[in-house]
Formats: sequence, structure tokens, C-alpha cells
Amino acid sequence: MSDVTVDRAGWREWTGLAVLALPTLLVSMDLTVLHLAVPHLTASLEPSGTQLLWIVDIYAFLVAGLLITMGTLGDRIGRRRLLLGGAAAFGVASAVAAYAGSAELLIAARALLGIGGATLMPSTMSLIRTMFRDDKQRTVAISVWMMSFMTGGAIGPLVAGAMLETFWWGSVFLLAVPVMVLLLVVGPLLLPEHRDPAPGRVDLPSALLSIVSVLALVYCLKQIAADGLTWQPALSLAVGLVAGVVFVRRQLGLEHPLVDVRLFRDRVFSTSVGSLLVSIMVMMGVYFLTVQYLQLVEGLSALQAGLWTLPSTAAGIVGTMVAPALVSRLRPAVVIAGGLFVAILGLALLTQVGTAGLALLITGSAVLSLGIAPASVLGTDLIVGSAPVERAGAASAVSETSSELGGALGIAVLGSIATAAYHNRLTDTIPAGLPPEAAGTALDTLAGALETAGRLSAQLGDGLVTAAHGAFVHGLHVISVVSIVIMAAFAAVAAVMLRGLRPTTGQEPAAPAPGDAEGVPQPAHGGRGGEKPGEAG
Repeated sequence: MSDVTVDRAGWREWTGLAVLALPTLLVSMDLTVLHLAVPHLTASLEPSGTQLLWIVDIYAFLVAGLLITMGTLGDRIGRRRLLLGGAAAFGVASAVAAYAGSAELLIAARALLGIGGATLMPSTMSLIRTMFRDDKQRTVAISVWMMSFMTGGAIGPLVAGAMLETFWWGSVFLLAVPVMVLLLVVGPLLLPEHRDPAPGRVDLPSALLSIVSVLALVYCLKQIAADGLTWQPALSLAVGLVAGVVFVRRQLGLEHPLVDVRLFRDRVFSTSVGSLLVSIMVMMGVYFLTVQYLQLVEGLSALQAGLWTLPSTAAGIVGTMVAPALVSRLRPAVVIAGGLFVAILGLALLTQVGTAGLALLITGSAVLSLGIAPASVLGTDLIVGSAPVERAGAASAVSETSSELGGALGIAVLGSIATAAYHNRLTDTIPAGLPPEAAGTALDTLAGALETAGRLSAQLGDGLVTAAHGAFVHGLHVISVVSIVIMAAFAAVAAVMLRGLRPTTGQEPAAPAPGDAEGVPQPAHGGRGGEKPGEAG
């Protein structure tokens, strides 16, 4: 198979990447800053319990539900146009949220933020696919993009905590306004416009089905994490699965589908989606428990806990930045599987954490992040690089949706397993003589146990705290073991399914020869050694 030389990106593209990193960082920050502001806005706006849930959740729900639709819309109307429109909406919504005088207005502003966020993420990724045609450069660009996302999630609580100590709760939303103004000013100068030359009409039933399916699944996972498996999340799961099946069947019959599900026939694409989902799932599930450990077991404040997560974030950034160098020398299968096994070492350290194990927890979390980062970077790179350039928006949306679902799965599934392990262990170790009502509260969550212990006698309260801490650590050990099994299995899958990909060469493969698998996109990472370029596996 002959190679085709491609143009390498220059200063304009790299400067444009810096511009694209800004909204990525802001969207990531917006997922976390609100949590610290909740007590302040609750005192100011006095929302009901239901309203508070909507304030917190509607942003993530709409981002997850609209990613596929917005990614495909960008392919049709132009990715830069969608990005700039989303940036304008995000900036306006941020200002409205900052000065919202009622819970209803804040909910509406958060909904508009979610719509804007859903346009920003796939637009930035698909523009990277357009701007960086060279394999090596695209991998570096995606590493920078992912580093921005990780940095935003890490510094979000720190920046919000610092601002809340000086300003009112709405100030945390104003962070986005100058960044979006900058994007609107320099974006048209530095970012290229690109769209599918023959996009066809947007199929509205497909868009509705994708939104219903993703929203129902995300809602199901959040409810399971909060209340366990009851009839409501079970019904939501059924609705989501039915909508998803109908969506897939509809795409197969459309000339211009919303998502080309034939992409999943390619084993590189489907394995990369799975690699990204599993990586984010484990990372979010472990992070969910480690943050609680820092605050509820070690007794740190929210700001102190955020500072102690910085080593993990720094390790993740290192992992994202070394990924391009690794994949230029080693096969992607080796880098992804090797990274997952490094992550397993971090999880193994977490199985040894005790009730006074801050150093071991931080070390294990850092090693976990270091190993997961290359798998996430290369998974994203292979997803976007495997798709034809005119379908980059749809492929980017699949990547982002798998990340959203991975995060929800991590909190819901691994969080539920940890909660069950906590409950079972505390049931066996709870001090005798505890009033039934107090015992019920303590068995639900560690926070409930600590609050209950404060109302008991010193001896009984100390006994409950010790037992609850031990039960919580047991839950951390259990999900670490479960995560080890999941990641080991998937590392083996990745090693086998991606074994034919060669290290990046800085060139794209030629078009598939006649007779290769029709309609199946091919990976940009140097082709598959020893296979026909069109084999889907």
C-alpha cells in the first residue's frame, strides 16, 4: 500500500489549537464549579429539593443528550459556525446564571449552558481532525485538548473555592464570559470552516431518539447511584434501551444517517470507543470515592481535598503529553494495553489503603491517572482518525458520548458496588446498642454515619466512626479489585484487536484498494500490518 504525503500543520493551526483549548477547559470546569457553590446559592435563592437537583443535573443531562445531534449538525452547517454559535450561547447563559435572582431562572440558564456545552465539545474535536491531518501532529493536538479538559476539571474546585471566599456565588459562572468573548473574536481568524460537502437532511426522528436514549440511560445511572435499583431507573433503562435499538435500526435504513453505525463494524473504531469508555468509567468511579475519602476519612476541607487531587491531575497530564512520543515508537496496542496495566498497578496500591493511608491513596491515584491517560488519548485519536474527515463531527460526538456514559457508569455502577460493600461490612461491624434510626442512617452513607456519631455518646460515637471508616475503605478496596478485573480484560482485548496498527508515521494511508470492505472507514495510524486495509475484523 502506497503512502500519501499530507500537509503538516503550521503556526496558524497550533495557535488555533490554543484557542480551542479554552472552551474545552471551561466546559470541564463548569462540570465541577457548581458543587462548591451549592450551599451559597441555596442560602440565596432558597430552591426546593427538586429545583436544586435540576440546577445541579440539567447541565450534564443536556450535554450528554445533545452531543450526537450537535456533532452531526456541525458536519452539516459547518463546525466553526456551530462552535462560535455555541460559544455565544455559553457566554450569555453564564452571565444570566451569575445574576439569576430565582431558582427557575438559574435552571433555565443551566439548561442553555448545557446546550452550548454540547456544541463546544464535538466542534473542538472535529476541528482538530480537520486542522491536523498528520498522524503524529493530530495525536499531539488531541493530547493538548485532553490535557485542557483534565486541567479544567482539576482547577475548577480550586478556582471556585477561591472566588467563593471573596465574591458571591454567581461569580463562578462569570469565568466563562471573557473566554467566550475571546473565542468569538479570534476564532474566525484562526479556525478553518469545514462541513460535509453532501450532508443530506437532518433526520429529526433520529435526533429525538438519540436524545431520549442517552438521557434515559444517564438518568437511570444517576438514580441507581443515588437510590439503588428501583422501578424508576429500571423503567428509564428500558426506555433508553428501546430508543437506542430503534435509533440503530433507523440509521441502517437512512441514506444520510445521524450517526453512521457502520463505523462500529471497524474493530479499531469499536475497540477505541470501548477503551475510552472503560478508562473514564474506572477513573470517575475511583475519583468519586477518593474525594470522599479525603474529606470524610482524612477530615480535609473541600479546598484541601482539591489540592490533594493535583498530583493525580499532574500525572494524568504527563501521561497525555508522553502518549504521542510513545505511539510514534510503539504500536498503539502496546501503548494502550501497557497504559492500562500501569493503571492496574495504581489500583493495586489502592487495595492496600487503610483508614490512615493518605500517602498511599495519593500515590495509587497518581499511578492510575498516569496509566489511563495514554489509553484515553489514543482511544480518542483512533476514534476521530478512523472516521472520514467529512464525518469527523459525528465521530467526535461518539467519542464524547462514550466519555459521558463512562463517567456516569463509573459513578453509578462502581459507586453502587462500593455502597453495597460499605453497607454489608458496616452491618457486621456496627457497634451494639445503636438506636435503630441512627443505625439506618449510618448504614446508608459514610456522611450519614459521621453526622449520626456526632449526636451519640463519646464511646458509642467513636466506635461508629471507626467502623464506618473501615467499611468505607472496604468499599474502596472492592471497587479497586473490580476495576482491576475490568481493565485487565480490556487490556487483553485491546492488545488483540489493535495488534495490526503500526506506530504513527506522519502520513495517512492511501485509499483502500478495490475489494476491501465497502463503506468501512480505515484507521489513520499507519494502517494494519499484515492485513488488508479494509478488513473490519
